[in-house]
Amino acid sequence: MTVTDLVSYEDALASYDPVMGLEVHVELGTKTKMFCGCATTLGAEPNSQTCPTCLGLPGSLPVVNATGVESAVRIGLALNCEIAEWCRFARKNYFYPDMPKNFQTSQYDEPIAFDGYLDVQLADGEVFRVGIERAHMEEDTGKSTHIGGATGRIHGASHSLLDYNRAGIPLIEIVTKPIEGAGARAPEVARAYVAELRELIRALGVSEARMEMGQLRCDVNVSLRPHGREAFGTRSETKNVNSLRSVERAVRFEIQRHAAVLGDGGTIVQETRHFHEDNGTTTSGRVKEEAEDYRYFPEPDLVPIAPEREWVERLRAELPETPLARRNRLREEWGISAHEMQSALNAGAVEPITATIEAGADAAAARKWWLGELARRANEQGVELASLPITPAQVARVAALVAAGELNDKLGRQVIDGVLAGEGDPDTIVEKRGLRIVKDEGALGAAVDEAIAANPAVADKVRGGKTAAAGALVGAVMKATRGQADAARARELILERLGVTE
Repeated sequence: MTVTDLVSYEDALASYDPVMGLEVHVELGTKTKMFCGCATTLGAEPNSQTCPTCLGLPGSLPVVNATGVESAVRIGLALNCEIAEWCRFARKNYFYPDMPKNFQTSQYDEPIAFDGYLDVQLADGEVFRVGIERAHMEEDTGKSTHIGGATGRIHGASHSLLDYNRAGIPLIEIVTKPIEGAGARAPEVARAYVAELRELIRALGVSEARMEMGQLRCDVNVSLRPHGREAFGTRSETKNVNSLRSVERAVRFEIQRHAAVLGDGGTIVQETRHFHEDNGTTTSGRVKEEAEDYRYFPEPDLVPIAPEREWVERLRAELPETPLARRNRLREEWGISAHEMQSALNAGAVEPITATIEAGADAAAARKWWLGELARRANEQGVELASLPITPAQVARVAALVAAGELNDKLGRQVIDGVLAGEGDPDTIVEKRGLRIVKDEGALGAAVDEAIAANPAVADKVRGGKTAAAGALVGAVMKATRGQADAARARELILERLGVTE
């Protein structure tokens, strides 16, 4: 189904209520894998970080990664979940070439964390509560690279390459309860939930949660039900959506696609689907197995896990401030609206702004530079804001030079140019490039005199009382001094020379 075959989003919502379920896989930042001692370093040579255990060779036995268990408990607590007093691993049986054991060690009916919630804030400040069904431990699969096809998928490929370095890396799968009541805001709620979850995971320090690197992946389940009906409709599951924008687009597309199929008298097939970044559509993958098709059974080689209550409560007491609570506190300290804070969050600017304020800048200046000039540079380069080669301390120094009248905004942007180009710190660049504002009365006065002489008609207007026209003369002074004149002092000198007072 193409975009032109869809019903409009408004028409879909006029007839149906969307229900969502979001399954997020978080790759933990442990040094070793979940059930063996192999390293988890990114970018290593293919199949260089494997052993008999993670390859599933006969006679090998798994051992649980204690840090992985602790990370799971901390995530569960941060999501307001109950922590199981006793739980165990299970084997999820299915065949796929990137899974060397032909089963995935996971948890099925006994997850380590269950029955929680996460409050997420939407752009207008509304808080929406998303229920958490469970958070359970499992291991990642390997990576398949399909060669020779046009789409990069297995269909049409001539052959596939398998890298098992990722097989066995610890994952936490976080599954929501059915998300109802979002209505037309369902795509926004989905995006906000994944964004809030990502910030929470980062705050806990258990993963970098970088979606572009596969460290956080979302499976998007969508179904529709006619208004007034309680039973859920048949769901589709869009797999491995790897950006916030794509989560939002996938939900919107599936709502429109389901509505079009149902409106034509068709039936929704329970299946997995693939999301296409280029056009925002989804296409069919395979018919979705039910849980019993995986033939789950308890993992016989791993003992059950029984987290001690004292240890759990100690971890609870050590939890950091939640990202939502922290943003609300910072929003009050910075004196901005919920919408402005959401814009900073969407731009990835909250942490750089905070660090810049801690380095001495005031909140307004820190926000101006990160959300203005630096956000523009990041967008142009297609990189995250925090990855720009400039530190919060350097941004704070530029802000201080502007506040002290040593630079204006235009010169400040030139200093940032130099920092990003690797020319040194702000003070070095100011001296090398000669960027300080011209405050010397002699040099400034000469530039003012030249501007008045070159623009007699404008000067006459100012003499006649039209002081607003002095702006044109200030502009001429700024041009003559390459933007380095003290504009306020230049205007004062112009009015003095023309015998005008305000």
